[in-house]
Amino acid sequence: MRTIIFLLTLLFFTIVTSAQNLISGKVVDNKGKVVQGANVYLDGTYDGASSNEQGDFSFTTTTTGNQTLVVSSLVYETITMPIDVTDFKNRTVKLRESVTALDAVIINAGTMESGDKARVSVLKPLDIVTTAGSLGDIVSALQTLPGTNNVAEDGRLFVRGGEAEETQTFVDGIRVAQPYGATTNNLPTRGRFSPFLFSGISFSTGGYSAEYGEALSSVLLLNTQDEADQNKTDISLMTVGLGIGNTQKWKKSSLSVNTTYIDLAPYQVAIPQNVDWNKPFQSLSGESVYRYSFNNGLFKLYAAFDASRFDLNQESINTIEKTRVNLNNRNFYLNTSYKGNFGAKWQLTTGLGFGYSHNNIKLDLNTVRNTENAAHLKVKLRKGFSDRFKLSFGADYFITQFDENYNEFEAGYYNANIGALYTEADIFLSKKLAAKLGMRWSNNDLIKESSLSPRVSLAYKVAKASQFSLAYGTFSQAPNVNYIKYNKGNSFENENAAHYILNFQYSKNKKTFRAEAYFKDYDNLVKYDTKSPQFDSNYSNDGNGYAKGLDFFWRDGYSIKNLEYWISYSLIDSERDYKNFTKSATPGFISEHTLSLVTKYWIEKWKSQVGFTHSFSSGRPYNDPNKTAIDPNAFMKQKTKAYNSLSFNWAYLLTQQKILYFSVSNVLGTQNIFGYEYADNAVNGVYNRREITPTADRFFFVGFFWTISDNKKDNQLNNL
Repeated sequence: MRTIIFLLTLLFFTIVTSAQNLISGKVVDNKGKVVQGANVYLDGTYDGASSNEQGDFSFTTTTTGNQTLVVSSLVYETITMPIDVTDFKNRTVKLRESVTALDAVIINAGTMESGDKARVSVLKPLDIVTTAGSLGDIVSALQTLPGTNNVAEDGRLFVRGGEAEETQTFVDGIRVAQPYGATTNNLPTRGRFSPFLFSGISFSTGGYSAEYGEALSSVLLLNTQDEADQNKTDISLMTVGLGIGNTQKWKKSSLSVNTTYIDLAPYQVAIPQNVDWNKPFQSLSGESVYRYSFNNGLFKLYAAFDASRFDLNQESINTIEKTRVNLNNRNFYLNTSYKGNFGAKWQLTTGLGFGYSHNNIKLDLNTVRNTENAAHLKVKLRKGFSDRFKLSFGADYFITQFDENYNEFEAGYYNANIGALYTEADIFLSKKLAAKLGMRWSNNDLIKESSLSPRVSLAYKVAKASQFSLAYGTFSQAPNVNYIKYNKGNSFENENAAHYILNFQYSKNKKTFRAEAYFKDYDNLVKYDTKSPQFDSNYSNDGNGYAKGLDFFWRDGYSIKNLEYWISYSLIDSERDYKNFTKSATPGFISEHTLSLVTKYWIEKWKSQVGFTHSFSSGRPYNDPNKTAIDPNAFMKQKTKAYNSLSFNWAYLLTQQKILYFSVSNVLGTQNIFGYEYADNAVNGVYNRREITPTADRFFFVGFFWTISDNKKDNQLNNL
């Protein structure tokens, strides 16, 4: 009996053993180096093993026939391969490095990003609004970055030899037609948007994605927060006004609202400015963001309004009496967006934006009224075919209606519709090499012209912390409203620019270094033959120009405890033959050299953050008709003295949620000159002139900021 049992057991063991198949091999990377700890298993079974220190693996399985082998490792792409389990022994499996790893190459030529979602943050959201001298203005803070020109009497973004109109602003991917507040000559404006509601900023100084158009030089992308962290209320009491904000959060949705009232009248009484006010600047503004999270997507509604007014007497070299300028502006902006996933790795992004702006301007006894309605419709689809290849394609439609009246008579109007299609592919050839290839087509029905714009970017990672990037693209934009409003665009063509960019970036241990060389080639720029654009000017697209230069950026938040600082330097050589220029020359808003130093230091004993910002720009060119009357070649050859400004701020934590904030711009009281206004007619053969100077030698600001939140820890330091 024992013999029979032994024989049956032996027979069963032999059958089971003969039914098992051995699977074995070695896991290596694409360079032949062994990969330790890779998971190797048959899909749909529990049969598998991990590779050892030599990369070897082996296991047995009772499955038969054709099966699917899965090999995965943390920093490598997972591969699946069909095998015959009876014939997979001593095989070599090669893994490719994952292109989604944290240290993989990124394409960043011409782009500086901030925010939690940025792979490499050149600036953080905190930095945008804690920069001394910025006074909470996003645009002013961006002017400390390389590639921007400091045009302090204007206040808008001038990028790499481009006019301010060549930069477009987008909120959550939707264009903002009127991103700046209303102003008049030589009185600087501000961006309309407060920093409270934005989580990230991408500032492209050139070579940007095919997703964006109608901008010759730059795009500024502002992204609202995807979700609120908690319920809270923010209260602001300032020497120039007051503000209040509130955030409410629910299970799937949240609402953030803030409003601000500004009145310079009390400040003007205490510290007079170099402005002859009849009624100092006043404004009431507000913003709100509503968010709702679906299972596979996020819906956001952003709305902003701004009502402002001022009344002043403006000096001119051409008149004995000052010109009274009384301006009232009303502005509204609405933006809805949705971003969600569906199907197999498909992503949909869509949105609608609408902007309304109305100006009522009284110039002595004359009245100018203009109204602009602008809409943007957008849809974008993105498909991830693999970690190495992603394809995007979409469409834009822009609608703009502009109407202007002078003393109740029509002065100018136009209706323009621009349709655009684009596609773009992100290709990761390896963890070190990536490319972005795009194409954008657009048609403007006002000027009856279509354009095709290719965009190409490449990036190569030369070391773990450093990489090179290249970018090329062509860009087109309809002429400025001040031109086309007089003849409805009938004689115009698109203005064009081509960008060439070479970038190097190093980022490690809170240290970032960027160096960028660029060349911009302009053509089809607008020219006219009068002192300023007007209804009887002769217009053409015969203008051209170029801009070339070097930008450097260094940021260090590691070397010295509690100290963060960055240094920006720009060198630019640019000339244009456009507007009413008599020859090719450097425009008056360009400084050959621009340098900024920004420092922020946290003093624990004082519970304070102190900051300094020093801005320097070499002299800007201007035209002296006294010299050009003698020598026409002297056109735009004179230069102002260099611009210098040192600003200081101090934020003191009274308690964890209460902050006392103080700042002063141009601490040293440097007498800066932005340019000169010359008389239209000579007196005794001499054209008299007057200096264009800042509205104030210094600007003082004091504020008290109080946050009331659930965790009793949050404060507004991030928003100062």
